[in-house]
Amino acid sequence: MKNYFFNNLIFLLGFFVLPLHAIERSIASNDAELYIISPIDGEVVTSPVKIVFGLKGMGVAPAGIKFNNTGHHHLLINVDDLPDINLPIPSDDKHKHFGKGQTETVIELEPGQHSLQLILGDHMHVPHNPVVVSKKIKINVIK
Repeated sequence: MKNYFFNNLIFLLGFFVLPLHAIERSIASNDAELYIISPIDGEVVTSPVKIVFGLKGMGVAPAGIKFNNTGHHHLLINVDDLPDINLPIPSDDKHKHFGKGQTETVIELEPGQHSLQLILGDHMHVPHNPVVVSKKIKINVIK
């Protein structure tokens, strides 16, 4: 019984865990540039905040659709460090996915200073090689 359990555990670990380390990253265009069009760095805004994404040198495609030199936007809100570039970008309150190919959003933010940054993910939400990421901006939200 112990061997049966152990063999199944090893199989499951190999099936679910090991492939995460073997994810192939999509190649990004060398001239790709990702940026936030608005708001601008240092801007004072009120909530809800409209955020407009910009991308040059590559195209936008929905998640799950694999085309060369394309990806979709992920907005990082108050994130200190980029997510692991070898894994799919997390999806939570600090990592917003725009897998339908959206190029803008409106979000609610509490009053105070916030950082915003974009990272492009491929059809599987994995950052490209090289990583296509915007400059981090800071905004101040007032009531």
